[in-house]
Amino acid sequence: MASSEPRRPGLDTPPDLLDFTPSEDQRLIRDTVAEFAAEHLRARAGEADTACAAPDDLVTKSAELGLSLLGVPEELGGVATARSAVTATLVTEALAAGDMGLAVACLASSAVSTALVLWGSGEAQAAYLPAFVGDTVPAAALAILEPRAVFDPFELRTVARRTPGGFVLDGAKSLVPRAAQAELFVVAAELDGHGPALFVVEANAPGMSVEPEPAMGLRAAGTGRLDLATVHVPETALLGDADPAAYAECVRLSRLAWCGLAVGTAQAVLDYVIPYLNERVAFGEPVSHRQGVAFKVADVAIELEGMRLATYRAAARADAGQPFARETELARRLCAAKGMRIGSDGVQLLGGHGYVKEHPVERWYRDLRAVGVASGVVLV
Repeated sequence: MASSEPRRPGLDTPPDLLDFTPSEDQRLIRDTVAEFAAEHLRARAGEADTACAAPDDLVTKSAELGLSLLGVPEELGGVATARSAVTATLVTEALAAGDMGLAVACLASSAVSTALVLWGSGEAQAAYLPAFVGDTVPAAALAILEPRAVFDPFELRTVARRTPGGFVLDGAKSLVPRAAQAELFVVAAELDGHGPALFVVEANAPGMSVEPEPAMGLRAAGTGRLDLATVHVPETALLGDADPAAYAECVRLSRLAWCGLAVGTAQAVLDYVIPYLNERVAFGEPVSHRQGVAFKVADVAIELEGMRLATYRAAARADAGQPFARETELARRLCAAKGMRIGSDGVQLLGGHGYVKEHPVERWYRDLRAVGVASGVVLV
């Protein structure tokens, strides 16, 4: 960590054949995370949604799984031998199957550690990464989204101006997870003469303020609004040397992560409604015997598989070092539209029970609507 040269992970190059079967290591990681999500996230999701905050002890338990270590190379104290967007997508999907809001809260810090690994300078890595590979992982968040109706991550209103000692940031960020607890942010801002760029900003910097911003979904993530008023940061706060390609890669990797969240939550919907429909009896027979119901469940399964394959394909291209912008956007559009549709169908299939909080499907529907509007927050 003493070197001023940044360390970057290599590529986890997939085989030439188009095969998304997880390796033995990937299955082990995915299954471990899935077990944690089923036992802990699913059980606490209702109370976290009501409280609009993730329980601290639950986030601590998730950190003990090493989520923030997966994207950090071994030479920087992590466990990654190579960069793998596919592995990170599998982890994201497994967590979201427990609850999307809590998954976002648990993954927020790892987005910052991943950003530092991929685009941080040697000085930034030395200053901040040790905390993310230690026993106590700090709360942190990647803040890109801004509070306006029509948002384009490549047309930011948060601005950064150069000063003799660094930069000054002004603007606002929306739906930042665990904003009130975060110690560190990676903030997207329009840099004069360069376009959008990423900056590391400490939470205690003068001019920073946070206020709660609960939304329709992702309530368990404890989302808040981040306001920056003449916030000064040093030269080393700039990530990616203001290279437009670095920022574009960040946006795409974030969109892939949201696809993973959508796939995991949609899988939870399907897994919940099937036994319900088989056990629920109406007019002397299980509801699942009705042809219209069976067809709708089949449609959900088909759309879900399409979402999953599109997401895996884009992640595999990222791992291979191939262009993945087109594939990512296709996956994002599919997951945003079909994910929301699956959430709505889940509510409909449960009938009146789909509308009440006794069953979790209404919460998953609210969370799935976030996929089409969210930016940043998570990375693979």
